[in-house]
Amino acid sequence: MLRDSSNQTGSLKSRLVAGCAVLLSGSTFATLCSFAYNVVIAHFLGPDNYGQAVAVYTVLTLVSTLTLSYQLLAAKVTAQQDSLGAKCAAYRDLHRQATVCGVAVALSLVLFERNIAAYLHLSSPLLIFLIAIGAGFYVPLGARRGFTQGLYGFRRLATNLVLEAAVRLGGSTVMVLLGTGVTGVIAANAAASVIAWATIAPKKSEPMPGPLRLRQMLPEMSQALVFFAGQMLINNSDMVLVKHYFVPMMAGLYAAVALIGRVIYTFSSAVINSMFPISAGAHHEERKSFSLIATSLLLVAGCGIAMTLGLLMLPARVWTVFFGAGFIMPGQHGLSFLLALKGIACVIYSLSVVIITYEMSYRIANTSWIQLAFSAAVIAGICRFHSSLEQVILVQLVLMIVLLLVAGAPVLRDALRHREVPAASYPAALPVLRRSSEADAIAEFLKSDFDHVAYGDHRRTMRAMVLSPDLSNPAENAQRRALLYLRHLALWNELPADTQWYELAVAEADLNGIRVFPRAQWRRMGARNFGVPEIVASMRRRIQECPNDPFAAKIASMSQTIQQGKLPAAAVLMIGRDDSQPLTVIDGNHRLIAAALAGRLDRLRFLCGLSPSMEKCCWYQTSSATLARYAVNLVRHAVYDPEAELTWCRLETDPLAAQSVSISPVTTGDGATRHA
Repeated sequence: MLRDSSNQTGSLKSRLVAGCAVLLSGSTFATLCSFAYNVVIAHFLGPDNYGQAVAVYTVLTLVSTLTLSYQLLAAKVTAQQDSLGAKCAAYRDLHRQATVCGVAVALSLVLFERNIAAYLHLSSPLLIFLIAIGAGFYVPLGARRGFTQGLYGFRRLATNLVLEAAVRLGGSTVMVLLGTGVTGVIAANAAASVIAWATIAPKKSEPMPGPLRLRQMLPEMSQALVFFAGQMLINNSDMVLVKHYFVPMMAGLYAAVALIGRVIYTFSSAVINSMFPISAGAHHEERKSFSLIATSLLLVAGCGIAMTLGLLMLPARVWTVFFGAGFIMPGQHGLSFLLALKGIACVIYSLSVVIITYEMSYRIANTSWIQLAFSAAVIAGICRFHSSLEQVILVQLVLMIVLLLVAGAPVLRDALRHREVPAASYPAALPVLRRSSEADAIAEFLKSDFDHVAYGDHRRTMRAMVLSPDLSNPAENAQRRALLYLRHLALWNELPADTQWYELAVAEADLNGIRVFPRAQWRRMGARNFGVPEIVASMRRRIQECPNDPFAAKIASMSQTIQQGKLPAAAVLMIGRDDSQPLTVIDGNHRLIAAALAGRLDRLRFLCGLSPSMEKCCWYQTSSATLARYAVNLVRHAVYDPEAELTWCRLETDPLAAQSVSISPVTTGDGATRHA
């Protein structure tokens, strides 16, 4: 797991550009089909019926919140798996869930078809019934596309996107020529979803082992749902609201404007869909140069600005040729002006989406909630300001600028911090002596903590088990865990479930990458970042200047003891994301500083817990988000009784003791319940 850092920026950028080229080609063809589709139905249906068709299709687009959520989740989980079997296992479970969800969505649309049709001023509820059929297949289509995307199958994904657009175009053209009107167009849209779903199924020969647990994917799924809910509302709520507030003619004109915005966003999506699985499958040292997100932002900005300038220069008569004579924009500004204004808003929003999805590719990002809040602001803004189509677009433009500033601030801050810290500040890798275990880490933690009064009589009855642990004995390990929970339940439960433990060899040169946890006494040391070298230098000055200081005297005494060859009772425990980022000491601060003062780090044992999700732990990275998570966990475990759990563990080891012990039901640290 620990390995030497290497600069693979070129590899990531080449994969990104290659993936973008394939998806951009497919997206271009699909966009041309989509544009032709809108031209055809606008020309044959007229503004009124065209507005109805776009409004109904917007319902399917809103449903695609679930589709894209499953696609994003499947792409991320697939890219992060090491073997094809594990990738297929993730897909099978996600596709099963997406299918159930799609059926539920379809039934809900059918149940409320009359209400939806009345709100959108549709000519018939049958339109909602038809799009419900498409929705039932469109949701699980996301899982299939995400699996393909996670395998970097960009060519196959692009082909599927083109096929969906081609079926929509061809089917709608045939249906309007047959005189079926808007009903036939919606039927063609539903057919496109079904065919796209059927043609991107994984090969039957691919291995399918046991599925992943749903519980493991819930945080990722929740993040994806929040993100795409905000995205769908920002991209489509304007069309629904304009259809509600404006007359059919104006709603049809705005549908043409919104179409161009979707075209720009579609081109941006090619970059985003290429970047996401590459970033998800990359290691931190490959992402830390920020070249991947910088390249993505430049590609999106370049394509978007070029298209927007082109829209601004096109004369208004071009749009009447494409859409029909009825698409003439009354008022001071022509259709080209509104198209360019909408294009600018979409480019700015696309840049925000690049930043948000980049963060989501490797962690649970709070920016998805920020986007959802802005989607609500867009709806509220349009409801308040809708005197003209221009005003509707200006509301979106202003809010998208603010969203970009808010979403981009953390990434810019991290980039500046990265540039401020020299590359040599942290070691490329720490030598791994051996793979350790959580049981080993708990045993070492208890050794240093066991004399505390909180352990009561257990200090007498369990001393041998703590000071001379048998790590091969599962019963002893369970008892030591329950014993640790008497004092440190809140601390230990914050560590991610996928934390892996290693025993490391730490030399003086490695101390630049280690920091103490800023507890009260360490805060008084005056360090800027609580790095061990700074703490050691500050402690050395304090020992010299204030020898009577109790804290300084204690560290000096420990340092002298270590110098004399008397080893501390326990190891130093650290946590981190990986070897390329700082490690934080969660137990053994005093021992580490004392040994560093004595220049005898070789006399200590170092255990380190690593997890890609460690930044969610408040002991590693303190922020409002991690503290909120800590508070939630405190509430979750408020009913947990570690003393009762310890009793249970001891009863399982010695069943005869059950005759003299009676305890109440107890909720364990994992959420299970045991009964006496």
